[in-house]
Amino acid sequence: MPGFKYHHDKLDFSGKKILVVGLGVSGFCSARWLAGQGSHVTVTDIRPESELDHEVCMELRDMGVNFETGGHRRETFLNAELIIISPAVPRDMDFLCDARKKGIPAIGELELAGRLIDTPIIAITGTNGKSTVTTFLGFMLENAGFKVFVGGNIGTPLMSYAAGGRDADYVIAEVSSFQLDTIELFCPLVSIVLNISPDHLDRYPDYETYVLSKLKIFENQRSGQYVILNDNDERLASVRPASGVSVLRYGLEKKQGRHACFEDDKVKARIDDMPYNYFSIDSFNLSGRHNLENLLSVVLVGLSLNIETAAIQEAIDEFRGLPDRLEYVADSNGVGFYNDSKATNVDAAVMAIMAFDCPIVLIAGGRHKGADYSPLVMAAGGRVKMAVLIGEARGLLAESFEGVIPYLMAEDMEEAVSTAFSCAVSGDTVLLAPACSSFDMFSDYSHRGRIFMAAVEELACV
Repeated sequence: MPGFKYHHDKLDFSGKKILVVGLGVSGFCSARWLAGQGSHVTVTDIRPESELDHEVCMELRDMGVNFETGGHRRETFLNAELIIISPAVPRDMDFLCDARKKGIPAIGELELAGRLIDTPIIAITGTNGKSTVTTFLGFMLENAGFKVFVGGNIGTPLMSYAAGGRDADYVIAEVSSFQLDTIELFCPLVSIVLNISPDHLDRYPDYETYVLSKLKIFENQRSGQYVILNDNDERLASVRPASGVSVLRYGLEKKQGRHACFEDDKVKARIDDMPYNYFSIDSFNLSGRHNLENLLSVVLVGLSLNIETAAIQEAIDEFRGLPDRLEYVADSNGVGFYNDSKATNVDAAVMAIMAFDCPIVLIAGGRHKGADYSPLVMAAGGRVKMAVLIGEARGLLAESFEGVIPYLMAEDMEEAVSTAFSCAVSGDTVLLAPACSSFDMFSDYSHRGRIFMAAVEELACV
């Protein structure tokens, strides 16, 4: 949009023809706000209207929003003055490419919200751990006395905050690669890249394209702002953000140039050339090496925002994590059951396996996302005594496990839990770490986790 300025008081959407592509939660928030600004809004969704939320459609229609459902129309894209893309919509969709060739700007909900929000934004991305770190940061800042909005890819779109009072001290935003694909000016005060490993290769043409999407998070940052990078990640260790922005690196072991690490079982961290601060992890409740890395990133954010060290320590001691992330479920006859349904990619499943020192019966499978399963097989060696495979990808997983890790097939989660328990003895762990998406059998990873826990509870009652 010619003259589209960054600050909200410069924006004028009145009378503009704006197309919102995809009526998910972010699309709804965008369409509702734009209609309230006097824009001529059209929503297009590939799904028929019968599959959309009826109340959402009614509310938007009452505001004058037009609908095109059951498919997209090229002429609608070409007649728009601005296009807002939902994260689920591929950026290289033909009609979007045609619109760009005509000079019609197409941005995502994250970019739109970023142009409306004056509140300092802390943005978190990475293949794994985003939701945990986002929630952890919100917990720490609230405990320190700040008013925060926690949202983005974790659940509540940033447009929900942009359309409201915008009265928080900080916005803490989980951002995905899909959202970063469509930014132009988005510029957080602090950006964090937790890790990068192969994921969403069913959406991206290759791994490097996916990596570059993640790294867009800091492309607009400048002097006085912070980029926080996991130096244990080989790809991130080689990243050099633009000069002027302050880069803080962290890793588990002490290393030249790292601002946070572990020393004598304590977090050792500082900002720039300030003296080191030390934090105890005696009461830290999250399991796994990856959560220790996540903790380092949270501490660096706290120090960069001048949070009192006592408040940072209190957050470390009291934060209890999120459901579906190495979540303890139950113990039955000495067998522990853990739910890591959020391990929707190979790297996350590997980290879950590496968190345990006891023999594991692994439940894996779901919808294939294009990744190579060999790292999962390597991590399972010497740790996983049996794999129980489910879902559309179970054949591909079986090919990878063949001759290396024993495996059995199951038709559904209930059968998988029963089979896994029959293979376990006292002292073993049954771990749900699917390494795949959930959409073949479940509505989302949370639904998959609930079904797993219900099956475990039923088993424990027998």
